[in-house]
Amino acid sequence: MEASLQATFDQAKHIVFLTGAGVSTPSGIPDYRSKNGLYTGHRNAEYYLSHACLAQEPEVFYDYVKQNLYHPDAKPNVIHEKQAALTREDRATVITQNIDNLYNVAHTKHLVEFHGNMYRVYCQVCGAQVPWQEYLKDPHHDVDGGWLRPDVVLYDEGLNELNIQRSVAAMNQADLVVIVGTSMRVYPFAGLLDYRNSAAKVVVVNQERLDLGFDYDMVQAEATTFFNDLQVRG
Repeated sequence: MEASLQATFDQAKHIVFLTGAGVSTPSGIPDYRSKNGLYTGHRNAEYYLSHACLAQEPEVFYDYVKQNLYHPDAKPNVIHEKQAALTREDRATVITQNIDNLYNVAHTKHLVEFHGNMYRVYCQVCGAQVPWQEYLKDPHHDVDGGWLRPDVVLYDEGLNELNIQRSVAAMNQADLVVIVGTSMRVYPFAGLLDYRNSAAKVVVVNQERLDLGFDYDMVQAEATTFFNDLQVRG
C-alpha cells in the first residue's frame, strides 16, 4: 500500500465506509447482480423479495429467503475486521447495504444497516422479536400463530427513518469516505454521496472504476488485498 494512502487513513478522524455485497463475497455469500449472483438464477427474485410477495404469498417468500439469504456458517473476512477495528477506535462508521449480520459478528461499533438485517426476526402480529433459528424452523410465531418476517427493507417498503438520519449525519461529518464492494448504482443508498462533507476525501476500493460524477482516488484491487495491507491500531 502506498504510504500516502496509509497516512490518509491514519490521519482521518471521521471515516465513513459505504459498503455492499462485494464485502461479503469473500466470506462465501453470493452477491446479487454478478454472473453468479442471486438475481441471475431467479427471474422473479425482486418479486420474491417484495412486500407484495410477503403479503400475498408468504409461503413463497419464506421458501425463497430461507434457501437463498441465510448463511449462518459464514464468517467475517479481513474487510469486515479492519473496518470494525476502526469503528472501535471511534474513528469510523460503517453504512452497509448488506443484510447478512457479518458486521455485527465482527463487533462493529458504529454501524448503520441501511437495508436491515436478516438475523433480526419479528412477528407481524404482536411485534415480538424471535430468534432467527426459530424462524428457519417455522415461519409462524408459536405464541399467536402470526407470520414471522426478517427485519429488512423489501421492495415496495420505505427505509427506516433513523437509519437515514444517522447515515446523513455521518456523511456530513466525514473527512474520509471509502466505498467498498458496491457499484453505488442502487438508490437511495447511492444518494448518500450527495450529503458528503465537501471537504471529505473519497476513496474507492474496487476492481472496476465507478462513475460518480466527481473526482475520487481509485484503488483498483481486490478489497481483501487492500485491507490485508491496511495497518489498523485496534
